[in-house]
Amino acid sequence: MTRSDRNDATTRPRLQGNTLALQEFSRLAGLVGGYPYVKIVLDREESLLHFIDSAAGTLHVQYVGCEILGMSMEELACGLDSFNDDVYRNPDRRFFLGTLARHTGGAAETGHADEVFLSLETVDVDTMSQEMLRSFYHRVREHIDPSLPLVLKPANHEQEGYLARIPETEIPRVLSHELYSTASFVPLNAGAAHGRLRVFRSEEEYRADPEPLDFQDIVVMPRVPEDIPRVSGIIHTEHTTPLSHINVMAAGWRIPNAVGVGAVDRIDRAGLAGRWVHYRVDADGEDLLLEAAEPGTGGVRPEPPAERITVDRPDLTPTPVTPLSDLRAGDHVRFGTKAANLGELTHLLQHGSPRWLGFYRVPRPPRDNLLRYLARQLGLPEDADEAELAAAAQHLVKEHAHVPRGIVLPFSLQQRFVDSSAELRGALDRLDSELRQGTSSPGEAPSRDRAARIGELCREAQRLVRSTPLPGPVRTEITRALDLHLYGVPVQVVRSSSNAEDLPGFSAAGLYESVADVSGPDAVLDAVREVWASLLSPRAVLLRLQAGIPLDDCRMGVIVQEQVGATVGGVLVTCNPLSPQDFRDVYLNISPRSVTDVVSGRGAPLQYLCNTMEGGSRTVSLGTAATDLDAGTKELLRKLALISRLLQAHFSPDETYGAPVDIEWAVEGDRVGLLQLRPFRAAG
Repeated sequence: MTRSDRNDATTRPRLQGNTLALQEFSRLAGLVGGYPYVKIVLDREESLLHFIDSAAGTLHVQYVGCEILGMSMEELACGLDSFNDDVYRNPDRRFFLGTLARHTGGAAETGHADEVFLSLETVDVDTMSQEMLRSFYHRVREHIDPSLPLVLKPANHEQEGYLARIPETEIPRVLSHELYSTASFVPLNAGAAHGRLRVFRSEEEYRADPEPLDFQDIVVMPRVPEDIPRVSGIIHTEHTTPLSHINVMAAGWRIPNAVGVGAVDRIDRAGLAGRWVHYRVDADGEDLLLEAAEPGTGGVRPEPPAERITVDRPDLTPTPVTPLSDLRAGDHVRFGTKAANLGELTHLLQHGSPRWLGFYRVPRPPRDNLLRYLARQLGLPEDADEAELAAAAQHLVKEHAHVPRGIVLPFSLQQRFVDSSAELRGALDRLDSELRQGTSSPGEAPSRDRAARIGELCREAQRLVRSTPLPGPVRTEITRALDLHLYGVPVQVVRSSSNAEDLPGFSAAGLYESVADVSGPDAVLDAVREVWASLLSPRAVLLRLQAGIPLDDCRMGVIVQEQVGATVGGVLVTCNPLSPQDFRDVYLNISPRSVTDVVSGRGAPLQYLCNTMEGGSRTVSLGTAATDLDAGTKELLRKLALISRLLQAHFSPDETYGAPVDIEWAVEGDRVGLLQLRPFRAAG
């Protein structure tokens, strides 16, 4: 598009005049993540700034290629990678591409809490230099209504570094985590529910309420704790992370779940507390939806989910206590899913995998595959062959990741312990008999009286597990394995590894116990019994009952593992839970203290997105941290994100390599300890 006026701003349709006012912005805006936005293109050669009609979701490259350069869609698709390189990576590029988003409150330039302002940002893969960013901001500023504050939002950590060297008086800025912390709505899991609204202004108020939560309830609380029973919907009124145990469980339950800051005030104004409501969360919505409704089926409860969870029958063949390094994925029927996956990980780090490249081999139309992007991330030429890529991938994994050594107690050892006590065996038989009585369809919660009876039987069984002495041969086998395989390890962590977890529709995240900071054989043996007892907690038994999982099918293996002295720890998933269509990013939750801080939901972790296609990373939220991580740790976490993508390929259940995984990890110096790997169900 050529204009005689070389200092003009234009759109399709064209704006009146050369500046963008709020009215024109609203007319052109699309909506993403609850924020109105307008895409822009600066044509440096023609000295034109284009404001794109964004409601239809037109891509930047589509607009530049078809509207400005006159290319057909076929031509653009055939050369998409080289076209992207030219507009995002070329230091002499003709076009600057960006997005304007509208916000309310807290602009760095104004300081007024309720004032509308615009942010300007590039895409996260853009390699603009410091001077290019400066030039882009000033040029856009010339074409925005002077009464509208405009701030620059750096799109990645590299741009944050550039911006830190430019005075804020010259370029006002807002960081992603600053906007995230003020967001009043964050969809965690899309869906709809019909249930009774239960509102608690604090966890203490929830604990003190004599009426327990029921399946029909939609619970509203600052941060919903991880030990609630299965409910119909969740609203957190404070920011939390999608990777806390309760939010992972909610995704498995397929219930609507969102952060709704200010939801309690809204509920109070509408008089909805304690009433039946329709509740809906849309992934691209601007707010959660709540409206009064008639009581559910029969005036009692909503229809429960109909699926029955399938558990592989445990293999109770006598099996010795086994080093973690000797296990493979197929051993889950004897040792539990967690232990089998850790054993598989240990093998991979040493011997590699023929599936390392799987995720990057898959066609992403119009691209035949993503192997050239992997080559860039591994520091290889883009035309590197698959043998070179696989070798470089294995080197990356082996150099920067490890699994702390450990031993695993099989299901058969737990069975030997149970069989050693007639009193314990009788308690389990009574519990099993109660569970088999009166059970109807999967998903349906037992009556309050029956749940109380089950709870009493569970607590009695747990008491006996904790107090029953280990048989001499069992005790000897465990202590000998400790001496042989964990000699010299001063502190261990004792972890659960059940066959009734990490299942489709039943993640059991946080349901079973792990015991940290364990020293000495006697303490290890006590911790082992504590882990075994957690299989019988009232909450675990009731949740499995609702899922249709028989007690007799459930067993608990135990991992005794070297406890790492981590400086930073956390959880990652190989997807973006807040944007399910995003195939580039790995999402990390980070704590400077422990992984537990992340998964318990008690604290607010740092949150990162790391791009495993074009590279780069950005901070989504600082959580409760006062400052961000140092540059060296950020670089190590980018390597971890790439490693996790390779691991996703190996553990994928099919040849699409698209099933994300959830990994718990801890940084030790310049390496990362991999503590757990399991499937992750992305929000739907």
